[in-house]
Formats: sequence, C-alpha cells, structure tokens
Amino acid sequence: MRQRMDIIWADGPLSIRRQCELLGVTRSVYYFTPKGESPENLMFMDIMDRYWMEHPYCGVLRLQDHLADLGYTVNHKRVRRLMRLMGIEAIYPKRSLSTLGSAEYIMPYLLKGLDIDRPNKVWAIDITYIPMPQGFLYLIGVVDIHSRYVVGWKLTNTLEADPCVETVVTAIRQYGAPEIINSDQGSQFTSALWKEAMQEAKVKVSMDGKGRAIDNIFIERLWRSVKYEYVHLNPEKDGLAFYHGLRKWFEWYNTKRKHQGKERRTPVSIYQMAV
Repeated sequence: MRQRMDIIWADGPLSIRRQCELLGVTRSVYYFTPKGESPENLMFMDIMDRYWMEHPYCGVLRLQDHLADLGYTVNHKRVRRLMRLMGIEAIYPKRSLSTLGSAEYIMPYLLKGLDIDRPNKVWAIDITYIPMPQGFLYLIGVVDIHSRYVVGWKLTNTLEADPCVETVVTAIRQYGAPEIINSDQGSQFTSALWKEAMQEAKVKVSMDGKGRAIDNIFIERLWRSVKYEYVHLNPEKDGLAFYHGLRKWFEWYNTKRKHQGKERRTPVSIYQMAV
C-alpha cells in the first residue's frame, strides 16, 4: 500500500507541488495508486493454479483450453500474463538445456549423483502462488531434503530476491547453514543479492536445469500438500489470518505428518535425531 510522506520544512510543511519538484517526480506519479487485478482475473488465476498443480506440463494454450471448457473465453495473451504474474510455466524437456541463459549468476546443478544422507546437507527453496479472496500472495518455502523438514517459510507480495534471502538467512540463524541450497533459475536466485548472501553464509548454490521437472520434486510435493490440505480448504479473509493458519499447518507438517518414504516418520524426528 502506498504511504504518504509529507516533508516538513522549518517554516511548515511544503506543498505537494514543491515536494515533487525536490524529488524530481511529477504530481501524477505522487497521486497514482496501482490498480490490483480484477475479481475476474483473480478467479482465472485460482482456476489455473488448481489445474496446473494437477497438470504442471500445461502451458498457455492448454490452460486457455481448460478455461474455455469451463465456459470462459480468455485471450492467450491474458493467460500468458497471468501465468507470469503467478510465477508458473509449463514443465517439459526443452532444447539446448546445456546452454546457460543470459542471467549473469546462473550456477551449475550440484545434486546429480549426490547421496543426501543427513540433514543440512541440501536445502531446497522455491516460491508458489497463493490465491486470496481479494488478491494473492506468494509463499516462499525452504525444505531440508533429507528429512523433509521445513526449516523456513515466508509470505510475501513480491517476487523479488529480498524476501528469499531473508527467509534463508533466518533459517540459517536458527538451524545452521546447509552445505548446498538448490533452487530453480528464477530471477530471485540469479541475482547478485542472492549469490552474495549465499557466499557470505558459505553455502554452495545449485540450480535446476531449466525445464527439468524432477530436480526440485520434494518442495513441489510440499506445495501440493499445503494447497490441497490447507489453502484450498481454508480461504482466509486476509493475509494475517492466512499467516496464522499457515503457521499452524507447517507446525503440524513438521511434527505430525508422517512420510511413507521415510519409514512413516515425521520430519522433525529425522531432523533432530541427526542434527
């Protein structure tokens, strides 16, 4: 939300015109309030998110077809823009996977053939779109791969790198630093801020090959669980209520949820026993 900041001079508050002149901005910029997505677009995003969780290989045209099957005529350009806003794309093998993108800080994939045999050896971080009744948020999650223990999470309204760095740094302060942290090649993780923060923490950075569906499979499973078991069943009225609900869900997930692939043990029992 835009906050108004009036400059106070010795002789009293400056006029809005003078404040804008001093800051080098026009008054139209000062008075401008960003317009959020329409209720219709929010509805489309919710539908697309639910369908994409079941069919992550679907791209713009398939999601457009799905909306059409439900009776909604939506231009493909609109679907593409909403997908970008949600931070999702079709997952499928793509050409020239060995060719790095233009991002300056893309790092190699370090997990191939690696035996992840203990906690804090590898963490994974990812971001997912969360629909809300009057808008949407993004959920950042950090998972210890060996134990499936969620060492950190954060709700944010931006896809920038800052909240991702804050989430990991907070987790490191509480649990210690992992040897490796794995992510996709999103702009948050191919930034100087991310690379410098991980170097300072002495954490090796690993990145999925673009278009590889199974590289970050454990955190993708976490997103399926949190959406099917909480988000879609509990449409909270605002971000604060949603935060408190998520906090309880993650506590339950870490301490009560048993994983069949881990001899039906809870993440916390595996994590604490070895750390």
